[in-house]
Amino acid sequence: MRIHAISSRTLTGVRTSGRDVSGHPVEPVVAGGGEPLRCCLRDAQEGEDLILFGYEPALPASPYREIGAVFAHATSCPTAPAAGYPADWRGRRQVLRAYDERGWIHPATREHDGTDPEAVIASLLADPSVVQVHSRNVAYGCYMFAITR
Repeated sequence: MRIHAISSRTLTGVRTSGRDVSGHPVEPVVAGGGEPLRCCLRDAQEGEDLILFGYEPALPASPYREIGAVFAHATSCPTAPAAGYPADWRGRRQVLRAYDERGWIHPATREHDGTDPEAVIASLLADPSVVQVHSRNVAYGCYMFAITR
């Protein structure tokens, strides 16, 4: 199982241009603490300089492609994402949305309570027709990260 944060190439483009995938201006934000950072896969600490922008996760062209708001550091992350499931997000309920090779949502999509996300992810990836899984916030539906074999 491989966990994927937003690519450094995408983040550099957004930070440099000041525009998101839709051409909208990036919004600067000072962290209140707890904002989920999609660059280094941890929660922000109070006072960190962040950006909020529209992000479109990589999927083949399909009706299920979406754009949603995500937080990232305003400049390069102080640390790279740790290997494995993000420690700050353990215990957080998430929806694991499975996708097939066409980029269509697969019926294997499930919610988990955060206690053993790896087991739920492994069960989704055990289906050979699932090519990637997106972890999404339960309350807002926001993209968190992608998972592949």
